Amino acid sequence: MMKRENPLKEKLADFEAVIFDLDGTLLDSMWIWEDIDISYLGRFGIIPPRDLQRDIEGMSFSETAVYFKERFGLPDSLEVMKADWVAMACDKYLYEIPYKKGAENFLRYCKNRGIKLGVATSNSRELVESASKALSFDTYFSCIMTACEVKKGKPAPDIYQAVAEKLGVSPEKCLVFEDIIPGIMAGISAGMKVCAVEDKYSAGIRKEKQELADYYIENYEELL
Repeated sequence: MMKRENPLKEKLADFEAVIFDLDGTLLDSMWIWEDIDISYLGRFGIIPPRDLQRDIEGMSFSETAVYFKERFGLPDSLEVMKADWVAMACDKYLYEIPYKKGAENFLRYCKNRGIKLGVATSNSRELVESASKALSFDTYFSCIMTACEVKKGKPAPDIYQAVAEKLGVSPEKCLVFEDIIPGIMAGISAGMKVCAVEDKYSAGIRKEKQELADYYIENYEELL
């Protein structure tokens, strides 16, 4: 039986800008963070609680550091903590993390049609730059912004509003791609249409993502 075409495919021409979350949405990178949390907290004899990843979803890099320090009573300063995380992750972003299936072809597709492209990520600027160096982001994106550069991280709409402003596009003409609930909520609160992206690290909330977002894809090849 022929697979049904994704309804978003016909709607792409309605948008002037597409804004992507980074980890788990544009890049296949969520797998590294659980490993880093285990290794980092292990230095202090702490086993990460099962709810940790869900609790920090959408937080900026700086907000996550505050959360770790307060929840686990860690002795290191926030700056030392963030520097340690960057050091642990940097090589992986440079050498081990690929685009998600069909993502780069979709970026080319959008660029060739004059659609403006931006990134709105909760990750650190240093790691975004590592990924950019490895995957040549400059080829595609007019604006790359981190949640540390705005007042509040996701699910607040701040970062999506800021990227849209930088791109010079009104929110109703922006399409957001996100893999987690706080990110989907941030895009919706910013007045944008949101497409949820399949990712195995949020597979347990797939139905909730599908119900909340305007569209849903398993991979970007559905849109080409």
